[in-house]
Amino acid sequence: MSISDIPLRKKLALSLFSRYKAAEAKIHRLNYILWECTLRCNLSCLHCGSDCKKDSSICDMPAKDFLGALDSITDILEPNNTMIVLTGGEALLRKDIEQIGRQLYIRGFPWGIVTNGMMLNETKIASLLNSGLRSITVSLDGFENSHNWLRNNPKSFSNAVNGIKILAKTPDITFDVVTCVNRKNYGQLNEFKEALIEWGVSRWRIFTVFPIGRAAEHKELQLEPREFKLLFDFIASSRKEGRINLNYGCEGYLGNYEMEVRDNMFFCRAGISVASILADGSISACPNLRDNFIQGNIYRDNFRDVWENRYRIFRDRRWTKKGICADCKSYKYCQGNGMHLRNDKNGELLFCHLKRIEEGERIINEKCEAVEMV
Repeated sequence: MSISDIPLRKKLALSLFSRYKAAEAKIHRLNYILWECTLRCNLSCLHCGSDCKKDSSICDMPAKDFLGALDSITDILEPNNTMIVLTGGEALLRKDIEQIGRQLYIRGFPWGIVTNGMMLNETKIASLLNSGLRSITVSLDGFENSHNWLRNNPKSFSNAVNGIKILAKTPDITFDVVTCVNRKNYGQLNEFKEALIEWGVSRWRIFTVFPIGRAAEHKELQLEPREFKLLFDFIASSRKEGRINLNYGCEGYLGNYEMEVRDNMFFCRAGISVASILADGSISACPNLRDNFIQGNIYRDNFRDVWENRYRIFRDRRWTKKGICADCKSYKYCQGNGMHLRNDKNGELLFCHLKRIEEGERIINEKCEAVEMV
């Protein structure tokens, strides 16, 4: 598939979707809240965007503080249509996770967690379900060697797979597996897909490493341009098979791969319908957005007031039309790529999906031409 040769019908769809995004930004109806409920973690992943540690210097936020912030904003949202996701660190390290879940359930909020799977077992899953858990995302980054390498723990693969197999047999729970594709597991994707299907996984999400947190120190985690381009061919072909619901993450604009590699067209909803409360009380859009992207703090600001009256840099993104975005013909569709891919201090774009795919396509075409000449 050519990245830039976009059919007219898809261009029209992208143009209409751009109008929809503008309307959503104007309305900014909040319906997804992430809570970085701890920075403690039982792993030390090479690609961690939060740079979490086993013993974080930032204490876990008391549950009552988060719930108080949530209560302050309920008059402008519909609890039953607003997803609360507990993330970290490793959310399951909190001993009060079930009590928090029950309080969210009482308030009418569906809630879920993101976990590395180290603490998932039948007892824990049953306890979470009894507390109203609606969904769970488990990280699994390939087979044992590649997963344990990335996660820095020899038991991480077996524990995560055990939890996934239990979830696959558990009714009344929505779960997906998320995989960080890197140079170590890239060549195993097809075999890994077959294993996931065998284990009973029906939803699989793939994302790629972007240069923040610890990942900025491990550039070898990032795919080469040719691999990056072929990754999207793999996703597109797997989706056509229809044996597993595979989606690329919401990371960036993908040109002609839009509508081919995920269920929805690219839309960075940070600050538009998505908000986050970080471990220190900071109010952001996504947990990866810090420093100059912070909009307030629940310990000094009213969460409702912040959501209603700030977030300007997220809802009017014309400021992103600079640097490599300044003269880009795809800007009207992309609008500066994902906000988490911008430098927290100066706003410069750290990674462009479109340019990386274009580079990979150029390399592939040059090799094909060289073979033909021979």
